[in-house]
Amino acid sequence: MKSLQINQSKGLKGEIHIPGDKSTSHRAVMIGSLAGGRTKIDNFLPSADCLATVDCFRKLGIEINLNGNQVEVFGKGLRGLKPSRETLDVGNSGTTIRLISGILAGQNFKTIITGDKSIQRRPMARIVKPLRSMGASIEGRRLNNEIFAPLKISGGDLKPINYELPVASAQVKSAILLAGLFAEGETVVIEKNPSRDHTERMLSHFGAKIQGTRIRGNREFSGADIDMPGDLSSASFLMAAALLVSDSLLLIREVGVNPTRTGIIDILHRMGANFEVKDERMISEEPRAEILVRSSKLRAVKISGEIVPRIIDEIPIIAVAATQAEGLTEIRGARELRVKESDRIATISSELKKMGADIQELEDGMFIVGPTKLKGTTVKSFGDHRIAMAMAIAGLIADGETVIEDTECIETSFPGFEAILRETSI
Repeated sequence: MKSLQINQSKGLKGEIHIPGDKSTSHRAVMIGSLAGGRTKIDNFLPSADCLATVDCFRKLGIEINLNGNQVEVFGKGLRGLKPSRETLDVGNSGTTIRLISGILAGQNFKTIITGDKSIQRRPMARIVKPLRSMGASIEGRRLNNEIFAPLKISGGDLKPINYELPVASAQVKSAILLAGLFAEGETVVIEKNPSRDHTERMLSHFGAKIQGTRIRGNREFSGADIDMPGDLSSASFLMAAALLVSDSLLLIREVGVNPTRTGIIDILHRMGANFEVKDERMISEEPRAEILVRSSKLRAVKISGEIVPRIIDEIPIIAVAATQAEGLTEIRGARELRVKESDRIATISSELKKMGADIQELEDGMFIVGPTKLKGTTVKSFGDHRIAMAMAIAGLIADGETVIEDTECIETSFPGFEAILRETSI
């Protein structure tokens, strides 16, 4: 089991490029596989999660060439996928299993799809219900009125639906929209609170018939060249590090600043963070910019309501920042964190407590009082990449050495994370 040792930093300096966005890398492979002809993906994230998506589509008969962070996908059109001879394994990737289920719902063959132990604990009824209403046959392991992987999916002959999301979820929305590609007529997803819109943007980039969250099915589209922005969720860990460690000045280049993802920027501004988002431009339907971050004194904030879906992946690192903010930070309405790679409310609370943080776990969030001096100790990642990285950033401001156990999971989203910390920390 790999562990990561972190010592207190005296400052972070330099210019860095964050690896390609995980969310868009998944989608580029999936949509490129359904397009007709060649798709070229630049700045693809070759993480464990994204490579699981590549593996699944290869097993479905798609030729995919990998060359570092450049990928070629030779799509075969909407009806070009072939039955897999073996069970599809998504590893630890929730994005893969939920989005590909929407695509498999439109195929006239049977597929079994599963993942690791973490995936097999994550709720799937949220996608199964709408996909069944479109006409797919989906079976899974049932427990307490919930459905879990492995899933058996028999698709084809889908009908369009109007579906209102009970909980804001880009994965559920995307599964329905991707299934809608195979339904004659218009499929509509209704959101109470907007979730990330990478699927809609990318389908538009490829030429699919989509307007907002309304998609017309049975319309072929062609392959395209597409460039992935740097992953803002990954960048948030380095942003927090530069804010919290004294005498820091860090420039993060080519970061995606999609408005449905910039909740972390809004929250850090409210906390008094000193950083600039500059040189914004649009490439492949996705905005990107440079982010210049300086050490800052932070203040506590209250977080709830419609911003929560826009920061759901960043709450672990927000919690770390809150340990150094003046006052009481309150995070509510984030119950979705309990069904991520780990129960992130419980895991970030328990591990920060070990370091001396004043943090109280709530059913749907947490209270954090700061500033509190953290102390290095041994903490666990629970196999969750975002918990592992959050604890590493906490280690940069803690007295003594911090050891994070089981850090192989970082490779699922941020290959090179440890190297960037070593290169920028003084």
